[in-house]
Amino acid sequence: MNIRMVLLASAAAFAASTPVLAADAIVAAEPEPVEYVRVCDAYGTGYFYIPGTETCLKIEGYIRFQVNVGEDVGGDSDWDAVTRGQVQFTAKSDTEYGPLTGVIVMQFNADNATDQEAKLDSAYLDVAGFRAGLFYSWWDDGLSGETDDIGSIVTLHNSIRYQYESGDFYAGLSVDELEDGFYKSGEGPNNVGVAFGLGGKAGAFSYQLTGGWDFDNEDGAIRAMGTVDIGPGTLGLAAVYSSGPNSYYSAAEWAVAAEYAIKATDKLKITPGVQYYGDYYVAGDDFSDGDAWKVGLTVDYQIVDNFYAKASVQYLDPEDADDSTTGYFRLQRSF
Repeated sequence: MNIRMVLLASAAAFAASTPVLAADAIVAAEPEPVEYVRVCDAYGTGYFYIPGTETCLKIEGYIRFQVNVGEDVGGDSDWDAVTRGQVQFTAKSDTEYGPLTGVIVMQFNADNATDQEAKLDSAYLDVAGFRAGLFYSWWDDGLSGETDDIGSIVTLHNSIRYQYESGDFYAGLSVDELEDGFYKSGEGPNNVGVAFGLGGKAGAFSYQLTGGWDFDNEDGAIRAMGTVDIGPGTLGLAAVYSSGPNSYYSAAEWAVAAEYAIKATDKLKITPGVQYYGDYYVAGDDFSDGDAWKVGLTVDYQIVDNFYAKASVQYLDPEDADDSTTGYFRLQRSF
């Protein structure tokens, strides 16, 4: 009995001291955390954080269908249908100098299935009032309707500018590369211009003063524009003077324009307009001695939110050239 007890106790002690061998346990890898898109409300509606960054991004654009009407506007035809798609990316982030902004605008135009064009409509960076890149100048601004002709032939330039803003007032200066504007005989690309813009609001009144000097053409232009709320609409007045045809203004030596945007209903806006040109430009290196006048009507209708229709007709009667009637009908969906 004693021997048996000793053997049993020895076997139990040996078993207890022997490690148990078994297959390693299978441990499932934990899923990587997914960062969902977060809304960024620091710069207004429509922005969201790019995942993994503190940069806010906004995507917007529009789709436009338009039928243009005018003499030979479609080659041998007096009408032509065109379609456009445009998308804009705006990125913003905070820095020690204020918001750093980057904008890219891509535009796609189609006259038909084979005649199409893709172009960079804008691309620029902006921080602390400084802007550099491809963007529209102050000369691109105009009155409410489609009648006024008080801007440059080409308003999109590679430029560097500084603009100061404070409340309802702004003032700025830009240096523009004028490669595709107006050229006198013997002039060509790589032209340079300097422009300024200032404006603001005071209650129901808004104003803007714009000027520019074209160094190659050695001429400049200046424009004043203002709007005021009167009755059921907004009255807009503008005047422009040019010392000679140049890339900032070349339509006439001087011109005055007026438009009245009538808010007929919450969805309907009707804008009649008129413009008079003194020494209207026809051809050559200088203005002609003849004048011209223009009258038109533009109608905007908001069908639903982000979807509207526009129709416009314009009549131009130059003293030293043939008169013309042009217009278009447009449908546009914004997002």
